[in-house]
Amino acid sequence: MSGRSTTAEATRTAIEGTPARKRVALGSSVGATIETYDFIGFGTAAALYFNDAFFPSSNPLSGTLLSFATLGVGFAVRPLGGILGGHLGDRIGRKPVLVGSLLVMGIATVLIGLLPTYSQVGVWAGVLLVTVRVVQGLAFGAEWGGAILMTFEHAPWRKRGLYTGLTQAGFPVGLLLANTAFLVSVPLGDQWAWRVPFLLSAVLIVVGIVIRLKVEESPAFEELKSEGEVAKNPLLEVLRTDWRNVVKAFCLRITETAGYALSVTFVLSYLSTQKLADRSVTLFALMLAAGLGIAATTLWGALTDRVGRRPVYLLGTVITLAWGIPLFLVLNTGSAIAIVLAFVVSYAVCQNSLAGVQGAWFSELFHARTRTSGASLSYQLSAVVSGFTPLIATALFSSVGWLGPALLFSAFGLLGLLATLLTRETWGPAQRAEVDALERSLAPSAPAPSPIT
Repeated sequence: MSGRSTTAEATRTAIEGTPARKRVALGSSVGATIETYDFIGFGTAAALYFNDAFFPSSNPLSGTLLSFATLGVGFAVRPLGGILGGHLGDRIGRKPVLVGSLLVMGIATVLIGLLPTYSQVGVWAGVLLVTVRVVQGLAFGAEWGGAILMTFEHAPWRKRGLYTGLTQAGFPVGLLLANTAFLVSVPLGDQWAWRVPFLLSAVLIVVGIVIRLKVEESPAFEELKSEGEVAKNPLLEVLRTDWRNVVKAFCLRITETAGYALSVTFVLSYLSTQKLADRSVTLFALMLAAGLGIAATTLWGALTDRVGRRPVYLLGTVITLAWGIPLFLVLNTGSAIAIVLAFVVSYAVCQNSLAGVQGAWFSELFHARTRTSGASLSYQLSAVVSGFTPLIATALFSSVGWLGPALLFSAFGLLGLLATLLTRETWGPAQRAEVDALERSLAPSAPAPSPIT
């Protein structure tokens, strides 16, 4: 009877979520916000300031290329951070990874605000910038899996899309805060306009650490630990038994993250170098898109709880495929209103429709004992491609004009569309019907079923 009672209680907890589900979602979202503020702030600074501060050249395009190359380094090391964070998350727990990654990211970001420039120390300025960017990339790579998995495993089955969407919404919140800081700091001049936003991270990091220390460990991990089922080498296990899902999720992710790198990070530089808009207009457009994206990411995630993960992702990839050329036609008008519209469509529709789905869908593709490693590896491997996307887009633009980046954006949409068609649905009618049956079976007269994962 005790075994039956325990099984019934585990099923009820999975259906209803844990009592701490809202607190965990808030803690994960706040931490994700802060880490995004730190990491994405670098992208904004790279597009607007770093080419002059760290890589001066008589050729502005050369400075931009070097600046974006430094940006790409942080993305390139994110898979290593994802591997490390995933291994620790599956071995010692999700919570320690959350706290540690946030602390390391905060320290690295504050150091960026203190770095000397090329005019002060010469080429060593670029070396120091790359070094700190590597540390940022490792910390950010470790962050996502822990935050998403904590939220996912505390959330009720029927609202996992909503809850993970809330955590994913930390990205646009961080994006909004970072660009607000850069917009407000514009009057400080080129020397302090990029330093102050990084230095402000010191305040945010204290708030984030306090909140995350109060977050409870994942119930799924605690159950694995109590049953002695913790994976000894989760990375090798997931690569051996579930490599196909790793590849599929990797391709799904590229559409979103590389699409963002092109339609936001590259476009910021494109508008500036082509003198289509000044910094205030582009930062305002990005801030408005990010503000809308907070609600959009959450709502896209919630929509998957009703219709499934795959239909929403299909919609997002189709729109991305179709938006490439129209995006640049709209930008090339030079109209402030048109530029704002371009950012809103690129971000709140194309990017958010995909990001809002990934937390739940990627988590459901992998078993609990290797879930952090599998989801993190898939998610962060795509960063290698997306991190160098602005660099590739800049090179294409220098060769063939705006049509090159436009077609590249559409190509990312096509890749995502194909990957979506090849990836199984994890919350379709069959899965929702199974949960309906589990709920009915919890009546006192019915035998307790085994919980699904």
